[in-house]
Amino acid sequence: MEAEGMENSIAPPWVELPPDITSSILQKVGPIEMLKSADKVCSTWRRLCHEPAMWRVVKMQNAGADFWDREDDLEKICGRAVECSNGELVDLSLEYFGSDKLLSYIAERSPQLKHLRLVCSYNVSAEGLSAAVKKFPLLEELHLYYITITKEAIETIGSSCRGLKSFKLNNQICRHPYIEYDEEAIAIAQNMPELHHLQLLGNKMTNEGLEAILNGCPQLESLDLRRCLNVDLGGEVGKRCSRQIKSLRHPQDPTEDYGLDTEMHDFESFDEDYPSGFSDIDLISDDDDDYEFSDGSNYSDDDEMLFEY
Repeated sequence: MEAEGMENSIAPPWVELPPDITSSILQKVGPIEMLKSADKVCSTWRRLCHEPAMWRVVKMQNAGADFWDREDDLEKICGRAVECSNGELVDLSLEYFGSDKLLSYIAERSPQLKHLRLVCSYNVSAEGLSAAVKKFPLLEELHLYYITITKEAIETIGSSCRGLKSFKLNNQICRHPYIEYDEEAIAIAQNMPELHHLQLLGNKMTNEGLEAILNGCPQLESLDLRRCLNVDLGGEVGKRCSRQIKSLRHPQDPTEDYGLDTEMHDFESFDEDYPSGFSDIDLISDDDDDYEFSDGSNYSDDDEMLFEY
């Protein structure tokens, strides 16, 4: 009996690993599994999973067959990750989920955020993004892919994040050569003078918008104009780009390294309220359920309910 008791008291081998090695393993697992499973393995792992230093970088993606069913659960998990960071979050990437409510929650608790990447976060509005960036004064990189934005939002981003060095505003690529829209480019030129890197894949600006950027962003080192079908670099503006920009991607340059959808889309019509390249096709479900974030340190009283898919 005594031998059996000693055997049962032996700690699992992973508990004996040095904390830095265990932390490295947990970070490779990713935030979803860390908060769904890993923090329940043992008290050592739970303590490490809730260390703020583990949550300085958070990258989450919504993928799989249950894409739409997972969205609310992922927002709750992301909320817990932000809570665990205890204000130390500096780098956040969300793919295929996100909302104004989540972004507001993050903004209230992440004053040190420097890098923000949103990919296909269709429930994030221009107004929601504008409100959030006002609380990110240290933001240096803002990368936006296929989300609705307005020139007013760009102006707010520029005035709120004076140290912004890298800005990506990438749109769905559509065959509409006669649709010209320079207001986004002009808003960038007038409000983001410290930019070093700019990517505007699929933008509908013309040479007028491009010249405004060259005038307003004198420190620009790299400029990606792939699939900007209204831009013509054959004349003087092209020569100026070559002189001023160290790394220039032309409208017809290949997009194999882009990593997202760059196929041409033929939409029947466009809504002027969505200048960033979205058609009048409804991308957002009307059946979104509301949810509440906890204001205290305990995100939820029922983990099983939170993570029941």
